[in-house]
Amino acid sequence: MTRARSAQQPLHPPRARTGAPRPAGGRALRAGVLAAVVLGLLLPIAAGLWETLRAAFGHFPAIGATGPSLSPFAALLATPGLGQAVALSLWTGFAATALSLLLALGLCAVAHARLSGSRGARLLAPFLAAPHAALAIGLAFTIAPSGWIARVLAPLLGWDRPPDVALVGDPWGLALIAGLAIKEMPFLVLMLLSALTQIPLREAMAAGRSLGYGRGLVWMKVIVPQVWPLIRLPVMVVLAYSLSVVDMALILGPSNPPTLAVMLTRMFSDPDIFALLPASAGALVQLTLVLGSFAALLAAERVAGAIGLWWIRAGGRGLTAEPILRGAAGAAAALLALGALAMASLVVWSVAFRWPWPAPLPESWSWRAWRTASGGWDSAVFNTLVLAGLTTAASLVLAIAWLEGEDRARRGRAGWAEALIYLPLLLPQIGFLYGLNVLFLRLGLRADLFAVAWAQALFVFPYVMITLSAPWRALDARLPRAAASLGAGPWRRLVAVKLPVLLAPMLTAAAVGVAVSVAQYLPTLFMGAGRVATLTTEAVTLASGSDRRIAAAYASLQAALPFAAYLAAFAIPALAFRHRRALLGGAA
Repeated sequence: MTRARSAQQPLHPPRARTGAPRPAGGRALRAGVLAAVVLGLLLPIAAGLWETLRAAFGHFPAIGATGPSLSPFAALLATPGLGQAVALSLWTGFAATALSLLLALGLCAVAHARLSGSRGARLLAPFLAAPHAALAIGLAFTIAPSGWIARVLAPLLGWDRPPDVALVGDPWGLALIAGLAIKEMPFLVLMLLSALTQIPLREAMAAGRSLGYGRGLVWMKVIVPQVWPLIRLPVMVVLAYSLSVVDMALILGPSNPPTLAVMLTRMFSDPDIFALLPASAGALVQLTLVLGSFAALLAAERVAGAIGLWWIRAGGRGLTAEPILRGAAGAAAALLALGALAMASLVVWSVAFRWPWPAPLPESWSWRAWRTASGGWDSAVFNTLVLAGLTTAASLVLAIAWLEGEDRARRGRAGWAEALIYLPLLLPQIGFLYGLNVLFLRLGLRADLFAVAWAQALFVFPYVMITLSAPWRALDARLPRAAASLGAGPWRRLVAVKLPVLLAPMLTAAAVGVAVSVAQYLPTLFMGAGRVATLTTEAVTLASGSDRRIAAAYASLQAALPFAAYLAAFAIPALAFRHRRALLGGAA
């Protein structure tokens, strides 16, 4: 791929600067928002990394270790299965990221016209809303030897009992790769659709076709090199998450040895307090793996750019690329269908009573699992709702203030600011969350809802900001300008013009924030010290139990909350603006 733009260019280009003076209020608002982001986001991450670094080199006064020492790294290297855990993390991380990217490119190449506008967001909303743990539990129910797929194939293949094949927790991590691809591919599709609106797509396709190239080759030779710089950061986010995921790896990944992130999580939870030192060293190894993977990705980009330049200069005009893209689009549709089947299996298992092999559906139904689970989920539901409300509200207010500050100062977003937003998503959570927990304890902050909400907001805010930025910048500048000409001040323009017009994007960003908050596992586990139970932590714990029905009930309830948030985000604007549509229809 050619390097059409710099690596630091944001996904959405800033508005053009004007010669008008920048209002002082805009600078003050930008400075206030920047201070809030630095103090609430950057400093906690930096402090968490520093505490992890100190423990990794033997400085942990609470247990009498005053460092510096390399003994934590020696203890880590002596951990059985460490090398296999690192190799498994690299394999599953890169494989899931590459699969998600290739399938997303194929799907957009074939169906980008049908997914343009808000249609793509609506179609992909169920997969974006589904928490990782809930999807992993449903996928385990679907592909297990006694799952739905095996039950459907049993009469055709003559199976009188479930096959003796490790389909969940397989040593190659294939189930984990499939689960990650189902979750991350829709995110990359949305990023691609957004990037396609920022390039001259129709003109490029027409120019390529006029030169005799097939649609597939035009897409590979002309379109992909233009959109790659715009999706580089989202791809890096997917890579970082896939390399360090814990909840999905606990449910779908191998257990002996597990991935590196799961191994470190177990070490941090070890009753032996001295295990914290090699665990901290392992957190630095995890961070190094992620940063090294970024370097490998950028190096691969340069190699692909050189190969792509040679390929373009070769001038081949065959149609061989189009069947490949159509195959990738078909595989993407099949993977999404598998994800939908996984989510449906949660509901079925939660109300199943008697389900003998190989019946495709239960013979009898019962609400017993829901009645049994209802005795323990009261506090989990309450904590989940409170955390989602606090983190989403704070992140949405901060994002609106940031974007409004950009407008008032008449300045676009600098590259360092874009990197600041993406920073929590590019770093492995396990690399700094434990250190942040240690810092909170030293400051006298208890492991309560406030601490968990603060940790979750580190990851909710970037997604809310990314979701809201593009619609905010696409707002017709003539609307606030007309309000200003009528004497409206900046705050009145914000409240009376911008926010009502941007109601739908704000609610969508809020729904994304709720989904991200509900799905958080490690921040809740570490910052809550096991005392703040949420639906996610309970579902992951129950996934390893023997009663599928109880686990399915918790996972179904966990998935229902983000689904409800997305449904409200789509329904509220439709209800609020129904009279305007009626007036427009009557005028037409």
